[in-house]
Amino acid sequence: MLDSPLPDTLLDAARLAPSSHNTQPWLFQRRNGRIGLIADRTRALPVNDPDDRELTISCGCALMNLRVAAAARGDGMRIDCFPEADDPDLLAWLWHEGPVERDLAGLAEAIPLRHTHRKAFRDTPVDPDLVTRLIREAEQENALLIPLDSEAARHSAAALVMQGDAAQWSDRRWRRELAAWMHPRRKGDGLSLPGIAVPVAQMLVRSFDMGGGIGAKDAELAEASPLLAVLSTDGDTEAEWLAAGQALQRVLLTAVTKGVQASYLNQPIQVGELRGALRRLTGRQDKPQLLLRFGHPKEAGSHAPRRPLSDMVIA
Repeated sequence: MLDSPLPDTLLDAARLAPSSHNTQPWLFQRRNGRIGLIADRTRALPVNDPDDRELTISCGCALMNLRVAAAARGDGMRIDCFPEADDPDLLAWLWHEGPVERDLAGLAEAIPLRHTHRKAFRDTPVDPDLVTRLIREAEQENALLIPLDSEAARHSAAALVMQGDAAQWSDRRWRRELAAWMHPRRKGDGLSLPGIAVPVAQMLVRSFDMGGGIGAKDAELAEASPLLAVLSTDGDTEAEWLAAGQALQRVLLTAVTKGVQASYLNQPIQVGELRGALRRLTGRQDKPQLLLRFGHPKEAGSHAPRRPLSDMVIA
């Protein structure tokens, strides 16, 4: 069974997972030597993510960090996903049992180094051998990473990103939700800004449709990315969303070990009528869950702020 101080070590790693708008929508519970991973739906994004799909994916990323941290300590983990039908917020129980996932242990050092890189990447291509490995790592978690290699596919994906931006920014409810998650860095969550800039930024986002300019910028980022890829799953259930999150974090951490960072251009998936068009670009029937761009950063980045662990743990 897991006992102190092992839980804190694991949970400190888990809370460094990525999440939409940096909402950090997870809670952890200690019970009888187990760790429970719980979806914190008070931190949901009902406009941007009405089905809690991305929320569940984010929790899957946290779950992968738990697994990696345990493996690095030489600890085997048993995981029981969706263990209680009458508690849909309880996504998994974890406890100390079984073989060590030794193939994950080497990713632990990448956890504090991973960050979402929203700026342009260097022109340096992503090593084809690394791309092959990233595809294989996603497959280990029952997901598919599908590179959009052709110029036509990349251009079409960029156009979908621009359309998605236009649709989202034209929705006042979406803009209000985005503004509500603009926080000073000291708060420890959300889209962090210098404290003095927050009220002005919130006012601008609530008041003005900036979809055209932002869409053009995002489309340029998509077209210029050394690697643009879709992460997909066979279906679209909560279990597959949780698997997608674990696959995502495994891919991200593997990329970081080679100096490659990533960010997201998920607008074509968040805007439902565009999701089918993105799926057709992959040439497959799977369900797109994320559109990712990978590359070597031009400059060092930093982690988004995190809430203290004490705010995430249920006694």
